[in-house]
Amino acid sequence: MGRIPLQNPKSAELLPSWRAQPGMLGVRLTFLGPEAKWLEDGTADWFWPAAEKAGLPVMFLAPGRLANMVRVAERHPQLQLIVDHMGINFLDKTILAGKFEGAINNTLTLAKYLNVSVKLSGIFSKEPYPYRDINPLIKELFDAFGPQRCYWGTDITSSFARATWRQRVTRFTEELDFLTEDDKDWVMGRAIVERLKWS
Repeated sequence: MGRIPLQNPKSAELLPSWRAQPGMLGVRLTFLGPEAKWLEDGTADWFWPAAEKAGLPVMFLAPGRLANMVRVAERHPQLQLIVDHMGINFLDKTILAGKFEGAINNTLTLAKYLNVSVKLSGIFSKEPYPYRDINPLIKELFDAFGPQRCYWGTDITSSFARATWRQRVTRFTEELDFLTEDDKDWVMGRAIVERLKWS
């Protein structure tokens, strides 16, 4: 994976050819730690129009700063934005204590923007498989974004010691009773393939 120095506007020259690289379908940005301020101080302002013009999808993790991402979604309606890990900072003490509602509510504010979609991953369960305690949160996001804007993610429990690979799949395909077979088709791959033009 390549790197895009967001603090250097000249990096815009890299974006038009980004997807020409083998295996590149988009960009993933994480606004945690010192990088978080880039959303607020204008450092990253050059990036959004450049990515939109280049047709480059952007997966982002910006917990606590989704108001900034609302502005990005509004100003750049052709830019495909994907909320990583449901918008949750899994290092936050509130999240570690199992209180997700605030983070989920922030992510829900982005659902009205059709260029924004969400990856259903990065959430902790206090229960053993099939982790039913987090079903209401997944359903809330699914209901808001819909099957064509929700994507399965492997780390639903945030610990590979807690689930086999098969359980990470069946967690969605067998244990979420609110998903129809058509919904599962979208969530388990079709939606992300279409969103990223992965063909």
